Amino acid sequence: MIEMNVAGVALDPNTNMPIVILREDGGKKILPIWVGIFEAQSILFALEKVKLPRPFTHDLLKSVIENLGAKVERIVINAIKDDTYFARINLIINGSKVEIDSRPSDAIALALRTSSPIYVHDPVINVATMPPNPIDDEEVKRFKERLKDFKLEDLGQ
Repeated sequence: MIEMNVAGVALDPNTNMPIVILREDGGKKILPIWVGIFEAQSILFALEKVKLPRPFTHDLLKSVIENLGAKVERIVINAIKDDTYFARINLIINGSKVEIDSRPSDAIALALRTSSPIYVHDPVINVATMPPNPIDDEEVKRFKERLKDFKLEDLGQ
């Protein structure tokens, strides 16, 4: 397994879908994961440490885990099948380890909120990584500019 960090969120110029960019901790490997717009926003809110007036789903999940006396040990992106990634959330509850199936985007959003490490299994890295710098800084800047116009009312709250 390789530890990775969230390097940022970008917009795929071909599909206009958000991509979470994971970068090897201190290394060269990059793993792009296409996610939904709401998951991308949740990840960006965590990266930017945005304080919301009401908890979003990932904030709620963090609160439930902590109030049950559990701790997120780490998240692991453990498989890729038919261009779909799979992940596990590893919890410690009363000294026991529990693994929960998760979408990678939800696991990443939770990891950022709990300051938990993100790991990727070697077979996933070998199949899905890209060379460094798959997106340029201008693309990241454009995506962040688009998010500046985002309003909580747009979520139907």
